[in-house]
Amino acid sequence: MGIFALQSLVGGFLDEDLKNFNKVFDDWCVQFESMEDAQLILDTLEKHDQIKIVEITPLSYPKYFFPKLQGIIHATREYEGKIICIVEPQMGMSFRIAICDMQTKKVRVLATRYKNALSAEGAFANLSFDV
Repeated sequence: MGIFALQSLVGGFLDEDLKNFNKVFDDWCVQFESMEDAQLILDTLEKHDQIKIVEITPLSYPKYFFPKLQGIIHATREYEGKIICIVEPQMGMSFRIAICDMQTKKVRVLATRYKNALSAEGAFANLSFDV
């Protein structure tokens, strides 16, 4: 369940105008259903040696697949058809764990708050909560 995009080696995803790169992957970025389709476009671009093809998946870029997921994502993990994320809703806030359902596209943020990323990672690693 992935899509392919063109990314600059210095960061950013190719925009629909095929000239600019967006820092964040969003609906304005060019996306392809296959690696071959992406390669066809890449071969037509100037400076194509400075651009790479990347696969965007719910695990690698959960915010794109789950628009309701807000904040800074620190880690992701797939478990039983769900994407589990450690989220910092806003910089400096307590860390939370979000459960993103890949079938329904719903996001549930657990009530427990963690003071630091290390304590959130402990719960995250051991799945000491109900999915």
